[in-house]
Amino acid sequence: MSQTAGARLPAAERRSAIVAAALEVFASGSYAGSTTAEIARAAGVSEPIIYRHFPSKRDVWCACVEQAWVQLQETLDRKATSLRRQGALDDVAGNRSPWADPLLPTLWIQGLTEAAEDEEIQRFLRAHVREVHDYVAAGFARLQGDGAIAPDRDADAEAWILLAGGLLRSFADRLGGVVRPGELAAIGRERRRWLTGG
Repeated sequence: MSQTAGARLPAAERRSAIVAAALEVFASGSYAGSTTAEIARAAGVSEPIIYRHFPSKRDVWCACVEQAWVQLQETLDRKATSLRRQGALDDVAGNRSPWADPLLPTLWIQGLTEAAEDEEIQRFLRAHVREVHDYVAAGFARLQGDGAIAPDRDADAEAWILLAGGLLRSFADRLGGVVRPGELAAIGRERRRWLTGG
């Protein structure tokens, strides 16, 4: 049960606590299989409290996607800052993949496969994935301007490749056996080598 159980929190804090609990529920299960009752139990609140903050399970899921994106942005920004400071992609913070926790692509897959008939989720995902791509592409372009990424690399294409890597990581985590041991690390090394031109 959540630490916030029984505590009276301001609305914004309660909403954040619900999203945090829902992230755990969706990440460990599925969109279709997760219920607002399960999310309420994980958050330590009643189900009507969920509906006080979110009109539907879809809205909770969308808030989870947005929160997972905020977390990934923080990771990407830390990596970019480290890269600018250290000046070599191979030296960046132990080269931990931004997809070490593939939460965001896992949620994308849920939306695509389990709620594919939901036009609102389709619209949300189209806009969201484009937003993520554009942010990553702009980051690559800035790193090129700083000399950290080879100038002849296509930042737009590299952003799509990075997103595809997240989907592959999510597949590997959820299905097992998709990639052999060490292959994800090898892919990461090759991407870094390609990006830096070294």
